[in-house]
Amino acid sequence: MAENNEPAAEPAQKGKLKMIIMLVIIVVLAIALSIVGTLWFLGGSLPGMASDEGEATEETVEETFVPSIYVELKKAVVTTVQAGGGRQRYAQVYLALEAKDPQALAAAELHMPLIRSQLVTVLGSSKFEDLQTPEGRQGLAERMSTTVNQVLEQEGEPAIKRVLFRNFVVQ
Repeated sequence: MAENNEPAAEPAQKGKLKMIIMLVIIVVLAIALSIVGTLWFLGGSLPGMASDEGEATEETVEETFVPSIYVELKKAVVTTVQAGGGRQRYAQVYLALEAKDPQALAAAELHMPLIRSQLVTVLGSSKFEDLQTPEGRQGLAERMSTTVNQVLEQEGEPAIKRVLFRNFVVQ
């Protein structure tokens, strides 16, 4: 009977060894799957995947940051605006032009008399009540930007980005 006890002890050691190997394989697979899952959710690329290589080349062709440049109109744009009841009110606006292209601002300075004339017309056609609200001022800035870009387009010049108010007074 002593002979029957010895062979039973060896399969127990092989069972423990198999269990340890299986646990190591499961842990390694869990780590690998968590890394792949993290890369996939974060939008990272997985090595060896052809579709991700095409996206990687597109991402490297990002536009470089170009800071805006500005030109301040030295004199204010001053005109009368219509108020309720037929009253005349005054509006005085100091402006700056913003662009990414220095050539656009150089062209704006060259054509400044025409641009100022058009801006006075746009400001003069505004209503006093509209100029007292932030939305009305924003609308005025957009109309002025469109007007400046129309003048520059007629002259064959590049467009500006927007018109900025440096000081805005209505009375």
